[in-house]
Amino acid sequence: MQKEKKITLNADKRKVIADQFQSFYEDKVKDKLIQAKEQYDLMREKAKEQIEKVVRYHQPQEDVDTIRRMRSRYNDAGGDLYEDNCFYVQRPIIKVDDEGREYEAKDEIHVRFDMGRSFARAYYRDELKSKGLNPDYNLAIMDDYSKRNPKYYTDESAVNSYLGFSNSSNEDQSIQKPVHKWENDFKLWTIGSSYCHSRQYKVDENTLNFFKMYVASADEVTKQHQQLYSYVEGKMKTLRLGLKSYRTFDQAKALADKVGVVLNETMLNESSSLALSIYSPENLASLLEDKEVLTREQKIAFARKQMQQSVN
Repeated sequence: MQKEKKITLNADKRKVIADQFQSFYEDKVKDKLIQAKEQYDLMREKAKEQIEKVVRYHQPQEDVDTIRRMRSRYNDAGGDLYEDNCFYVQRPIIKVDDEGREYEAKDEIHVRFDMGRSFARAYYRDELKSKGLNPDYNLAIMDDYSKRNPKYYTDESAVNSYLGFSNSSNEDQSIQKPVHKWENDFKLWTIGSSYCHSRQYKVDENTLNFFKMYVASADEVTKQHQQLYSYVEGKMKTLRLGLKSYRTFDQAKALADKVGVVLNETMLNESSSLALSIYSPENLASLLEDKEVLTREQKIAFARKQMQQSVN
């Protein structure tokens, strides 16, 4: 009986195996990020309603309309109006200094409806990864900017371009990127300059605490992204060291079985199998007839369907 030849691991095969483990560990903890996003979405809708009540209480719509009419006649001399999604709310409080003397202060919170970069990478993490981009590039250096290398800047540029934080003149301007979508999702006409901090709205304690909860819900999305990355990367560092010492697929398979990771030999050859399936004469002819250029994801889905049909 001829002894079955073992599959020897190389860099590409190790990467395929590592990707399977990474997906496994991410699936174990990504629900917390999903839940944080869902909670933020709920809080955002409530916050939009609440901030409109606050702003319109201090700046009634009829006053906004009056200034708009004045501006139509006197231009800038008619008053300041600015459409914004950035607001400060505050309430007066009494504080005590180190010597026991009371003084007036204020408890304030910055309420924003646009999208910061860390939040954006967390909120759109799955979408970025599906496009082959790296939303974790900044977490990988752990605030040590001396670790920024060419790949860091490449990842940063690609992510910022996709999200809309940076744009090229060659891009199709009709495509609405996430940043622009969020900026246009909610704005209010306010009386005053474009400087957000110059417009502060007094609120009661309950309202202030609600907006603190809203801001905290956004911070939680970023926090869960950080924790997901830290957990998975901690596992992957150990795994990568182990994979370097493994010479055959059987060793990796034994580990996967013990951990609970689905791993089989066909995964190692998936890329070549997909290529053969996509570019067989019949399928290639079909693709060439299609006027629409398929994305990589569409090609893979097409190939998998063909492979499944051949199995059945």
